[in-house]
Amino acid sequence: MIAISLSPNSQKDDVFLALTILVSPWRWFRGSAIKAIEDWFKRYFATQFAIAFDSGRSGEFAILSALNLHEGDEVIIQAFTCVAVPNSVLWTGAKAIYADIDETGNLDPKDLEKKITKKTKAVIIQHTFGIAANMDAIQKVLKGKKIILIEDCAHALGASYKGKKLGTFGEFAFFSFGRDKVISSVFGGMVITNSKKYAKLIRSYQRNLSFPSFFWICSQLLHPIAFACILPLYNVASLGKILLIILQRLRILGFPVDPMEKEGKRPFYYPRKLANAQAMLALHQLQKLSRFNIQRKEIAALYAKELASLSAITLPKFREENIFLRYNLQIENPSSLYFFAKKKQILLGRWYGAIIDPKGVNYARIGFVPQNYPKAQAMAEKSLNLPTHPRMSMQDARKVVEVVKEYISKKY
Repeated sequence: MIAISLSPNSQKDDVFLALTILVSPWRWFRGSAIKAIEDWFKRYFATQFAIAFDSGRSGEFAILSALNLHEGDEVIIQAFTCVAVPNSVLWTGAKAIYADIDETGNLDPKDLEKKITKKTKAVIIQHTFGIAANMDAIQKVLKGKKIILIEDCAHALGASYKGKKLGTFGEFAFFSFGRDKVISSVFGGMVITNSKKYAKLIRSYQRNLSFPSFFWICSQLLHPIAFACILPLYNVASLGKILLIILQRLRILGFPVDPMEKEGKRPFYYPRKLANAQAMLALHQLQKLSRFNIQRKEIAALYAKELASLSAITLPKFREENIFLRYNLQIENPSSLYFFAKKKQILLGRWYGAIIDPKGVNYARIGFVPQNYPKAQAMAEKSLNLPTHPRMSMQDARKVVEVVKEYISKKY
């Protein structure tokens, strides 16, 4: 089974670590790993301040709260994103202003310029799938304006743009250690900044937060352990899928997006501090960051080379500085290829198959009108993600290529 999102970063050593932490509950909350992971980010990005949270969305919310936004203030974000991004804006009382995307799947600088008003306080630049946004053009648009630039690097830890690390262009950057992000502690996040003024506000905010609950931390620790059992059974009479559904319904395993978030509401457990247990898992993964990203690039390069001749699909432009958290191609009726591949024991991804992901978001509640963003809508309707994750081998990637080619030859 080749799967794109079933705890894809978790290797045997991660599962073993999760087990050892699970049976050591005295290490779950406070501990040295929290400071250690903040220090890692300060060193890696040569930044003065790094502040840890339980999730990327909590980090984003902390940044926006530090900006002291009020009702009527505007924050520009892109259409073609996760609902967690506009939600953090809305939770501050500010208004999310959406802009269309360009061919990279990121914020279109031309539409950004059109959306700026006197009420614009900040712009969040998302580097979708680990592909850098057009930072030259975006910085040109923002030059001379009193608008805060925030980088959403949830997909892009380790990526760069013209030799400069993503996360170092704006006043702030935030990162996610979600279950299928660049590194994973199932949930987790970080904020970095060089602003002493804002860092002081964010740190004060973080210190007044509580840790996640005992049960919540336990659930996160069980996630990689459970999937080590679920994945091998996934195609055995659907036993793996049945086991996953049971564990989720029993709330032993959680969902990446809470149903409340689809309605624009804030679950009671956001924001929280990063627990030591999460920090331990994330620190262990950070030791493998370079290897993970080299492998992602190698797999993406293979896809780019082997699929380039297929006129029925549109591929992302390959650039060595991008890390390709997922390799997102464009094809008519992506669900058809998705189910074709599933029969071949390959689970592809539909991240952003809904223009504001995941499927089922109440667009009216988050102030979004899909038809106003034709480029984002077109990309969402045609998006299908090929896997690049660390558990894959190059042989697995070639199998993905063969399946895509077989599908194209039969359909076109």
